[in-house]
Amino acid sequence: MTELSQKANEIVAHTRRLLTTGGYKSFSYADIAEVVQIRKASIHHHFPGKADLVRTVVAQYCEEARAGMSALDRQLNDPLAELKAYIGYWSQCIKDGSSSFCICVMLAVELPTLPAEVAAEVSRHFHDLSNWLTSLLEKGQSEGTFQLQETPAVEAKALMATVHGAMLAARAFDNADMFQQIIEPVFNRLIAENSP
Repeated sequence: MTELSQKANEIVAHTRRLLTTGGYKSFSYADIAEVVQIRKASIHHHFPGKADLVRTVVAQYCEEARAGMSALDRQLNDPLAELKAYIGYWSQCIKDGSSSFCICVMLAVELPTLPAEVAAEVSRHFHDLSNWLTSLLEKGQSEGTFQLQETPAVEAKALMATVHGAMLAARAFDNADMFQQIIEPVFNRLIAENSP
C-alpha cells in the first residue's frame, strides 16, 4: 500500500472504529470531520469518495491480517499453536475492547450494497483467511494433530463461521466470555485424541 500522510492515517483509524461498530452506512464524512478536526473538503482531498476511504481501510486491515497469519506460520510453525493463537487473538481483542469485531464480517452483511471495490477487498479477506485455515487444518490432519469430519476446506469455513458467529454472540449478549464459550467445544472437536 502507498504511504499515507499523518492526517490520512487519522482519518483511516477513525473510519476503522466506525466500521467496526456500525458498518458502511453508519457514518458520513461529517462524522469523521468532527472527530479528526478537519473540514469535509479536506477529507475529500485525501479520499475523493467514501468508497475510496473504506477500500483503503479494508485493504490495510487485510494486509495486517495476512501479515499476522504469515507471522504465526513463521514464528510457531505448528498448526495447533497457530490456531490457538488466532482464536486467542480474537478472544483478547473482545475482552479488552481493542477490536470487538472483524470489520470484514461487519461489511459482509452489507456486501450486496457495497461499492464493488470495497466488496472485492472484503471478499479477498475471507478467501485469505479461509485458505490459511485450510492449510493449517491440512497440515494438522497430516501430522495427526487434527481429526476432521469433513474436508479441510469445509472445516476451515465452518471454523471461520464459528469464530465470526461467536464475535456476534459476544456483542449481542454483551458478554466477552461468550466468545470463548462458543469456540471451545468446536475447537476441542478438531483435536485428535492422541494430540499433545
